[in-house]
Amino acid sequence: MDLTNDKIIQMYKTMKRIREFETNASTLFAEGRIPGFVHLYIGEEAVATGICAGLNDDDYITSTHRGHGHIVAKGGDTKYMMAELYGKETGYCKGKGGSMHIADATKGILGANGIVGAGHNIAVGAGLSAKYRKSGQVCACFFGDGSTNQGTFHESLNLASVWKLPVVFVCENNLYGISMHQSRHQAIQDVADRAVSYNIPGVVVDGNDIFAVYEAAVEAIARARNGQGPTLIECKTYRQKGHFEGDPANYKPSEEVLEWMSKDPIPRAVAYILDNGILNKEELERIDQEIIKEIEDAIKFAEESPLPSLESIVEDIYTDIVEEVR
Repeated sequence: MDLTNDKIIQMYKTMKRIREFETNASTLFAEGRIPGFVHLYIGEEAVATGICAGLNDDDYITSTHRGHGHIVAKGGDTKYMMAELYGKETGYCKGKGGSMHIADATKGILGANGIVGAGHNIAVGAGLSAKYRKSGQVCACFFGDGSTNQGTFHESLNLASVWKLPVVFVCENNLYGISMHQSRHQAIQDVADRAVSYNIPGVVVDGNDIFAVYEAAVEAIARARNGQGPTLIECKTYRQKGHFEGDPANYKPSEEVLEWMSKDPIPRAVAYILDNGILNKEELERIDQEIIKEIEDAIKFAEESPLPSLESIVEDIYTDIVEEVR
C-alpha cells in the first residue's frame, strides 16, 4: 500500500471532521435545534474516509439515510450540510431535503436517500453513464447490511456484473438493520459471500481500520476504472449510537458495545500516526482545534441563515434544466 504521510493526515482530518460534525448534530438535535430525523455515522468514519480517499473528484457516490459521513468524505462543505440539517435556505438542497437527502452533483454526490436500498440502482445508472461516455469515472455505492435483502441489491449487482460497470459496492455492515441483528435475517455471516452469485470479487475488511478499507478501495476502484467491472466490499463496522437519535439501542448487549468501542477507528488512527512519527500530540491537537472551529462556524452559519420563503414551496419540484432535443 503506497500511502504518503500527507494522505494519512488528510484521512485523519476527514474522520475527525465527520466525528465532530456528528457529535454536534447529536447535541443540536437533543436541544431541539435540528428538526426531523437524524441518523448518525459515529463509529463508522473509517469506511467513508477510506473509500472516498481512493476516488477522484469527478467520481460519484450514492449514499443512505446515514449519509453525513459519506458526504463529508467526498468533499461536502460542512456549512451547507449543517444549514440543510437546520432546514435553511442556504443548505445544499435549500432546506428542503434535510438530513437524509443531501446532494451535490458538482462533487459527484448523487444524494443521500431515506429509502433503504434505493442507492443501488442509482449507482448502476451512474456506472452505465460513465461507461457509455467513456469518461473513466467510477461510482462508489454505500449501503447497510439490512439493504442486502432488498431486490434492488440483487438487481444492481446482476446488471453491474453483466455489463461490467465501474461500480464499487460498499456494504457498511454495522450488524443491525434498525434493531434487528444480522444473524436474525441472514443465514450467512459475510455479505460479501453473495458476490459469487454474480461472478465478481467479494472482499471482507475490518471497517474500523482506515488502512484496510483504503487498500481494498484502491484495488476495487482500479479494477472498475480499467473496465473489469464491479467489486463488493464488505466493511465490518459498528454504529456507536442507536438507529436514529432518540433510539436508546437497548437491543445491543453491553459487552458487544464495549468490544466495538475498543475498536473505534479514530483512536486507532491516532495511535498509528503517533507510533510512526507522522505527527506529534501538539500537531494533532492543532488539527483537532481547527476542525472544532470549522464546525462551530458551520453551526453559526446555519443558525444565522434564513428559512426558505413560502413562495419557494413550488420551486425545485421539477428540474429547471431544459436541454434541446435533437
